[in-house]
Amino acid sequence: MPRLDELRARMKKAGVYAYYIPTSDFHMSEYTNDYFKVREFFSGFTGSAGELLVTCDNALLWTDGRYFIQAERELAGSGITLMKSGEEGVDTLEEYLKKHMPPDAVLGFDGRTVSAAKAKKLKKAIPSHRIRYKKDLSEGIFIRPDFPRSDIELLDDSITGESGIDRIARLRKELKKKKCDGIFISKLEETAYLFNIRAKDIEYTPVPMSYAYIDMYKAYIFLNDVKADTGYPASIIKPYDEIYDFLKSGKISGRVLVDEGSVNYRCYKLLKKNAKLISGVSPIQLMKAVKNPTETEHIKRIYHKDSVQLTRFIKWITTTDERVTEVSAAEKLLSFRRQIPEFFEPSFTTIAAYGDNAAIIHYEPSADHDRVIERHGLFMVDSGGQYTGGTTDVTRTIVMGELTDEEKADFTDVTCGMLRIRYAHFLKGTTGQNLDILAREHMWKRGLDYKHGTGHGVGYMLSVHEGPQAIRWKNTGEPAELRPGMLISDEPGIYKEGKHGVRTENILLVEEDKKTDDGQFYRFFNLTQVPIDDRGMDRSRMSSEETEMYERYQREVCEALVPELDGDEIKWLYDYCGIVCPKEDRLRWIP
Repeated sequence: MPRLDELRARMKKAGVYAYYIPTSDFHMSEYTNDYFKVREFFSGFTGSAGELLVTCDNALLWTDGRYFIQAERELAGSGITLMKSGEEGVDTLEEYLKKHMPPDAVLGFDGRTVSAAKAKKLKKAIPSHRIRYKKDLSEGIFIRPDFPRSDIELLDDSITGESGIDRIARLRKELKKKKCDGIFISKLEETAYLFNIRAKDIEYTPVPMSYAYIDMYKAYIFLNDVKADTGYPASIIKPYDEIYDFLKSGKISGRVLVDEGSVNYRCYKLLKKNAKLISGVSPIQLMKAVKNPTETEHIKRIYHKDSVQLTRFIKWITTTDERVTEVSAAEKLLSFRRQIPEFFEPSFTTIAAYGDNAAIIHYEPSADHDRVIERHGLFMVDSGGQYTGGTTDVTRTIVMGELTDEEKADFTDVTCGMLRIRYAHFLKGTTGQNLDILAREHMWKRGLDYKHGTGHGVGYMLSVHEGPQAIRWKNTGEPAELRPGMLISDEPGIYKEGKHGVRTENILLVEEDKKTDDGQFYRFFNLTQVPIDDRGMDRSRMSSEETEMYERYQREVCEALVPELDGDEIKWLYDYCGIVCPKEDRLRWIP
């Protein structure tokens, strides 16, 4: 690729043998503004997760199982080798460097886009090699658009349930417990949460580009808009671009908490010169994960509205005589969401995938690959919205006509896995790792699995993916307890390349259940009130308990949605759910 040739020429001039390009901005954000899409530019791979390593004579791209099929398609003919992360016999990036870096070779990367944790892993893999992190070798080859800058909005306490003053006070109490004098905050969602501010610097995540430093007396925040109102009168607002000069100034000292997974390496190295850095997870992560009563009240209201509109979309796509494609379906769904007054943007790119495209876990339709949705097989749509009062995420697989026995078996097993999580009861102290088997058991008996977690946390007018809570079977570190007020997705799936994909996703709210002599129990409140397509269900595969859960779920959805629907919509809903319409509801649509 000519772009890689230009980069290699730059590397040679700089004395760099291997150059590492992650998928990140200066804050390790999940979604990045176009200004930061360097890895996509040099590789051609458009997925939202991946690492590119370019050497003098080779190029490799690491990505996870969500993107294997997509990456194979997009890297074809590029000369870049796909490294399937997590697969047996596939080296990690660090293992590859350890095996292939020649003696005295230099590894380079832009230290603003690599976390301190990742930089340390790279150094540990090749301890005798030099690392250069102060220069961006892509500069001049990748022509960047303007740096993201948007107006900053201060959220009212009626939306957040807590002022920035109170949140900073809570944070300081946590810092005292950890015997820290201050905290350096780089994660955009954390500064936005702490100060109750939002912006549009990143698509899908309404946050401003920002850094913050909080000690026991002052609160510094670095923003593009120095006249912004942070709601915290003692905050000192400085220009965003002055962060490195501030870190060099020596104003930060003592014991400073840093999250090495989100602070970039360049900031970390400057902090380390004047302060004793205490590595640990930011207390803000758990603070924002546990929603307060005001937040949960708004979330329930928004999820109800979102569910009504998605249900109307499902009715439209299953009954329309129009020619519908993946792209036009995604646009139609967006038009339904836009009818909700609180809606302001999607929470991620809509995955609208028909047939075997749905086997690509994070498939994204476009004008270049836009398939007509035919009247047979399965259509999967994974979508969500950002609202004033909540962030939504929901997946439904819709039956478009006749199904094979295999499609019905997969549809049924995925649905049962979702329902077994949804109706779980569990003791205080339970983690998502304890619950994951409920979703996968049917699939594992068949020798099937899906290459993603069963559940992730969801933010509040922030990132659609947030920690620390998760449902997954793999041990990826210290698992987080599920606590009342946390949101968690419930999304098992089956993906068969060349055939089809099935995923069903609800968002659940952890809440208290009964308390007995054996302890405090928890359960889930179901936020997503969207029906499951009964035409995909094979009841012969279901236990009596699963059948009861399925019918219970469909009745709950109908009860929630019927007050919002007209007569024709009510009739369609009961037919779609495969349950008998009660007399009082039937009277609403019978002439």
